Amino acid sequence: MTPLLVPAHQRVLHDQLERASLGIVLTIAEGAGRHSRKDKRRFYSMSRGSAMEVGAIVDVVRLRKLAPDSVCDHARSLALRVIQMLCKLSDALAP
Repeated sequence: MTPLLVPAHQRVLHDQLERASLGIVLTIAEGAGRHSRKDKRRFYSMSRGSAMEVGAIVDVVRLRKLAPDSVCDHARSLALRVIQMLCKLSDALAP
């Protein structure tokens, strides 16, 4: 079983990670449902902000030593990849 990134007893940090990560998915979905390129780009940009927040939470988790470095490394690489994909999506919709 994979260890949790943020232990459940770290309630505030755990909840913030839940909100930010869910925000990524839901904002991408909302953007995908928009018709105009400008709207899509705006939602993908907001989603990228949530992904950046997840990356910052991973940094805090590492600094507080709440999870093993290997778990933090994996989580950070996933967040970085999501950010890269959202940048490409946003750039593809630029005027």
